[in-house]
Amino acid sequence: MMLRTLFLPLAFAASTVLAAAPGQSAPEISLPATDGKPARLSDHKGKWVVLEWVNPGCPYVRKHYDSKNMQALQKTYGGKDVVWLAVNSTNPGHADYLKPAAMGDWMKGQGGTPRATLMDEKGVAGRAYGARTTPQMFIIDPKGQVVYNGAIDDKRSANPEDVKTAKNFLKAGMDEALAGKPVSTASTTPYGCTVKY
Repeated sequence: MMLRTLFLPLAFAASTVLAAAPGQSAPEISLPATDGKPARLSDHKGKWVVLEWVNPGCPYVRKHYDSKNMQALQKTYGGKDVVWLAVNSTNPGHADYLKPAAMGDWMKGQGGTPRATLMDEKGVAGRAYGARTTPQMFIIDPKGQVVYNGAIDDKRSANPEDVKTAKNFLKAGMDEALAGKPVSTASTTPYGCTVKY
């Protein structure tokens, strides 16, 4: 039973269609941040944007935060003027749900430095992007086009040790994009916990 539960998100993710596929315009996001301030994707037109779907209750998310992998990426690309937005699409009725202040405190306690952590309590943004797992990553170019949609890396496990030997798709894509090159791997199948819509 435990094995079946563990692998369900992977099977679920593999069967989904990408709603925000590479080459398509990124759907607008208009959500409150954890501090209550409104945030819109269109406010960052002309900049590179990374979207990270996050749920602190997910062991796959904790893998990347416990290993400090996600924080390192946020810091690296934030320092290159890339706008990093974390999005939590967990339904308020789910056991994993954190109220905005608690979600903000969790991110701060982890040392995370996204530009903002957005509360998508009704799942509007998550469904618009076809976000199915946490984590799931998107790269949006300055013209507002999706250039990457998928997994953060190729080690489909919840073990923080696997970060050391993983091929990081997000990092590879951002480095290519910032160098003016096309993203060579524009989509991958995301892995992790299902988004708790």
